[in-house]
Amino acid sequence: MFDGLKEKLGRFSDEVEEDVDAEAETESDDPAGADTTETGTDVVGGDANRSGADADAPATDENAQATGLATEDGDDESEATEEEDDGGRGLGERAKILATGKTVIDEDDLQSHLDDLELALLSSDVEMSVAEEILDGVEENLVGETRRRLSSTGSMVRDALREALYDVISVGQFDFDERIAEADKPVVIVFTGVNGVGKTTTIAKLSRYFEERGFSSVLANGDTYRAGANEQLAKHAENLDKRIISHEQGSDPAAVLYDGVEYAEANDIDVVLGDTAGRLHTSNDLMAQLEKIDRVLDPDMTLFVDEAVAGQDAVNRAREFDEAAEIDGAVLTKADADPQGGAAISIAHVTGKPILFLGTGQDYGDLEPFDPEEVVDRLIGEE
Repeated sequence: MFDGLKEKLGRFSDEVEEDVDAEAETESDDPAGADTTETGTDVVGGDANRSGADADAPATDENAQATGLATEDGDDESEATEEEDDGGRGLGERAKILATGKTVIDEDDLQSHLDDLELALLSSDVEMSVAEEILDGVEENLVGETRRRLSSTGSMVRDALREALYDVISVGQFDFDERIAEADKPVVIVFTGVNGVGKTTTIAKLSRYFEERGFSSVLANGDTYRAGANEQLAKHAENLDKRIISHEQGSDPAAVLYDGVEYAEANDIDVVLGDTAGRLHTSNDLMAQLEKIDRVLDPDMTLFVDEAVAGQDAVNRAREFDEAAEIDGAVLTKADADPQGGAAISIAHVTGKPILFLGTGQDYGDLEPFDPEEVVDRLIGEE
């Protein structure tokens, strides 16, 4: 996962480094212009500006007045230059920075690269508003910064990217294991999403995940519309040696899940994992059923499941499901087959709700907790 986007982000870092270092070399070869400007500013109205006059001769009142005006004008012009050049850094200040072996990164250094970065993000299925947030973060972290020319500018660019990416990926993040451990039992988790994205398999994986952490679980099949849904979940339950609660096809999903909660309470089961029918946010009847499930069960969590490879479609569906029936987090399946990672980067920022797990294969153990720091490190790579 992320290989395609990782390559594009690496190229951005390398190209910014090359341009900034090239500019530093240019300034280093010809620093005199900036020094002269600074000197001219410092001595306006002084001995060096008395054209044709004896430097040791006293100034007349007329000369003093003219000199004073020139000094004031020069100061005003200098202040204007300071304000207009590099966000408050005047040429004199740039010369001083250069003399200490540093270089300034300004907006011009970055603009074309930021344009390229935007295209790279969008082509990797990152949602538009999320891409803009990342660009703003990178620019804020870099523009106006000074770095020693002999140190690695690329290291600084990677740090700026890392911070900007983390800010959008980590939105809403919470400790899933801690929340389960501290919640009153049974913890009721309902899964929703469109057809065929792996909800049922994700439920089975989470049942194994909880077992490995000492929590018991029961599977409840609220997908009472799809032919074969009972059989599919029952097969997973048999493989995992778990109890399944199910009704006949066409039954009330809320009633099935309620029975699952009743069973868990009677048998000291820690977690109820409730499947629901795949649906689109535009399926009014099915969305109404989600609302009924919410009223009847008041689940501790509603998790949205979609495929990482769906990219922008997954981002849009996450937004729509959250608006129609508020979700608490997301699970992305088929993450191992997604070379871009745009959905993983975008969903948390778009919904304000975290990605909690990544499905990385078909085995029950192929479920990874989503760690924003690890994801960002994977994207940025080692320095």
